[in-house]
Amino acid sequence: MHQEEKGMSNESEAVLLNQLTEKVIGACIEVHRHLGPGLLESAYEVCLCHELSLAGIAYERQKPLPVYYKGVNLDCDYRLDVVVAGKLIVELKSVDILSPVHSAQLLTYLKLSDIRVGLLINFNVPVLRNGIRRIANQFPDTKPVQHYTREDFFPNAPK
Repeated sequence: MHQEEKGMSNESEAVLLNQLTEKVIGACIEVHRHLGPGLLESAYEVCLCHELSLAGIAYERQKPLPVYYKGVNLDCDYRLDVVVAGKLIVELKSVDILSPVHSAQLLTYLKLSDIRVGLLINFNVPVLRNGIRRIANQFPDTKPVQHYTREDFFPNAPK
């Protein structure tokens, strides 16, 4: 259930999500500052969750994500790396370069989970700000955000 259904305005929800996003980015920067690039994704995940715990921020790690198909939730072994406060998906990578398929993956996770905002974080960069992508799904955002659609990643796919 989205916040506006509970009586919170879209603007208030946007402000709270922006604040949460900034805190999570700060935690990611702290992890990267201590570890640098070059480790496996799993190491960054454990350390990020430790940072979130130190900051008193609620999270779920490796949260199962069922696929809703023809009226049935199917367990396809999808896992969300980290879900923060039930409102923000954090998808972690440790790759040479983020590709469009990574953004498409996060956008799909946002749609399947009905969560509106996600962070795609690539720790395998010298400066972390160059490895951060914020993606929104159907969200009236207060910050400029790159919104992606399926057509951005698969322009020749049948509609």
